Amino acid sequence: MSVKAKKHLGQHFLTDETIAKKIADALTEVGYNHVLEIGPGMGVLTKYLLPKKPKVTVLELDRESVAYLNETFPVEHIKLDTSKENFEIIEGDFLKKKITEIFNKKQVAIIGNFPYNISSQIVFKAIENRDYVPEFAGMFQKEVAMRIAEKEGSKIYGILSVLTQAFFDVEYLFTVPPTVFNPPPKVDSGVIRFIRKKDYSLPVDEKLFFRVVKTAFNQRRKMLRSSLKSFQLSDSLKEEPIFAKRPEQLSVKEFILLTQKLTKNGI
Repeated sequence: MSVKAKKHLGQHFLTDETIAKKIADALTEVGYNHVLEIGPGMGVLTKYLLPKKPKVTVLELDRESVAYLNETFPVEHIKLDTSKENFEIIEGDFLKKKITEIFNKKQVAIIGNFPYNISSQIVFKAIENRDYVPEFAGMFQKEVAMRIAEKEGSKIYGILSVLTQAFFDVEYLFTVPPTVFNPPPKVDSGVIRFIRKKDYSLPVDEKLFFRVVKTAFNQRRKMLRSSLKSFQLSDSLKEEPIFAKRPEQLSVKEFILLTQKLTKNGI
């Protein structure tokens, strides 16, 4: 039995075992016992995850892939001396599932060869669940992976960069060519890893911080005194040097400082 990749699900099955192992090895194996793989397809990555952690759960939307995994992995359990209780296949959409309910509020690493069309949404959901996600690793369209890992001063630095790096240390690991997929995508892929910061709480109201970052980058070519005018900035605030900068020039720390300044001015 094999699974046909479905275009509407954004499926591109990884066929290179060496790269699959490298992605699995991206997990540092520190501070958690559970791993959640999103979109396992035919399990090329799954088999390298099973020996790494006491509990591996895969979440797959495609029913054909779920049937394949159920058929294939009992054999893998025997080979790896792994009991069925340590491996779970869940059929469903990650974006509609509650991580806290699946893992009973336990710490869980997220990993996967993510469908390009929902990869940013997956990242935002990991950020939303950061209290329970100490680590995140996976494959994205290269352009998206680079954007997430980029630092200030770059044209590709943006909302995703700031909001991810506010809570996680992000590292771009390696590039993957289209030729190792079936069917091959039209672009390169990139593998990145996030490790949650030891102190990942922000010294500002987080909802306001998110709002400031998103509002600033919605008009990224403008200076902050213009792009943030919906915050009803006072004249004295507009004259501060930070408001003469464009959002791509601000580090995460400076965005926190910016949020603190707005808070002090009653916003």
